[in-house]
Amino acid sequence: MENFEALVLFCLACIGVFSTNSAIAAAAASPPAIFILGDSTVDVGTNNFLPGSNARADFPRNGVDFPYSRPTGRFSNGFNSADQLAVLMGHRRSPDTFFLLRKEPRGFTKPKFRGVNFASGGSGILDLTGQTPVKGSLPISRKNVIPLSEQIHQLSHVYDKIISVRKQKGTRDIFSKSLFFISIGGNDLFTHYHSKSKQPKEKFIASLVQAYEKHLRNLLKLGARKFGIATVAPIGCCPSQRLFNRTLGCLEELNDLALAFHPRVTQLMYKLSSEYHDMKFSIGNAFLMTINVINHPNRFGFKDGGGACCGQGALNAQAPCTPTASLCPIRDDYLFWDLFHPTQKAAQLAAVTLYSGPPFFVAPINFKQLAEA
Repeated sequence: MENFEALVLFCLACIGVFSTNSAIAAAAASPPAIFILGDSTVDVGTNNFLPGSNARADFPRNGVDFPYSRPTGRFSNGFNSADQLAVLMGHRRSPDTFFLLRKEPRGFTKPKFRGVNFASGGSGILDLTGQTPVKGSLPISRKNVIPLSEQIHQLSHVYDKIISVRKQKGTRDIFSKSLFFISIGGNDLFTHYHSKSKQPKEKFIASLVQAYEKHLRNLLKLGARKFGIATVAPIGCCPSQRLFNRTLGCLEELNDLALAFHPRVTQLMYKLSSEYHDMKFSIGNAFLMTINVINHPNRFGFKDGGGACCGQGALNAQAPCTPTASLCPIRDDYLFWDLFHPTQKAAQLAAVTLYSGPPFFVAPINFKQLAEA
């Protein structure tokens, strides 16, 4: 209870942070570059470049509270956690997507390089997560999302582009000082749960973390040394998942998968840091950060902690957020924007907690301390 009350006071005290964005940016004259990898929680438009993808948000009512009400591809009414964390670090918003920067002649080599956002909505740690099966005799899939492995391959392309201008020493220096923010895993858990797989939970989580380790080692080989990791929130409480519970309560078996994922990732990060002594990391416990808000929405300024702001039907969660969907009049009253994703306000609380929260929620150091380390 004491930790919960501390979180309430901490988050409420930080609600005004984003009214002083210019002061924050001015204070950080040369903020470190940010490389963002993950899924829809931090995607700022990657899937817009996948014409056949059904995991896109580049249409209204998404972006209704973004500047000029532009639907940028963010799964949000406005800015997401990637944007808001970037602001706290001194940037204007999240860096642009890999595909957008690749179109610019100096996208990866300009003097004030801010980083790259590789995140792809619907993607996972496993390559097949989020892909669309193609009917036929062979187990193949259509490109629906960019999996983590391919995101890292794109990062290696960025590395090569930078090294052509700044040489190896300059490039390694940029990578070693940059923050690598990763938010992924939820879609893998969704897929496993709804596949009705008979594989024991512990065995599946172990195999998932093993795949995660391979990806992180590839990042380390490229020179990444500062990792900000967000584990999986209580995804069984998403509006879409509540519909599988006849009481419309959280789907606890799915939450159990998220709970089991966090300590295994924590163990992995300590293991890697014991091998790479110059590596530093921060892990945000997204489950703890979120579940208290879900259970006590009023204490955090929300009026609805279970339904979606944009959608249709029960809990506004029987259909996705589309141009014709039902839209709540006051977005800040809602924790959830659509079937799966937080509102801009909820994403702001998450970013603030990751950036400067106490060890109970983000450990062994927070993202601010990580950036300064």
